[in-house]
Amino acid sequence: MIDAIPPIKQARGGRRRRPRKLHGDKAYDNPRCRACLRQRRIIRRIARIKIDPNGRLGRHRWVIERTFAWLHQYRRLQVRYERRADIHDAFLTLACALICSHALERF
Repeated sequence: MIDAIPPIKQARGGRRRRPRKLHGDKAYDNPRCRACLRQRRIIRRIARIKIDPNGRLGRHRWVIERTFAWLHQYRRLQVRYERRADIHDAFLTLACALICSHALERF
């Protein structure tokens, strides 16, 4: 999934291919995930099982959880009915466009 992230625009210089750091909860605390991020030179912020509290990651995690909640308003995305990935991606793009449109209407 990390390799599928498109290039990121920066204020100066070329585009970055990957994010600088990645935040994850305790579900991602395994050697394979850590080695994968280390290989890509991405700083990992992963809570360690039985060591780190989840409270430190809460500041960043709520943004992701909120976004998933917005997308789950659309039942077709909550349970994946589409077998083809391109059709599912099209519905996901449409849902994101609708969410952004509703947000802009409020302002």
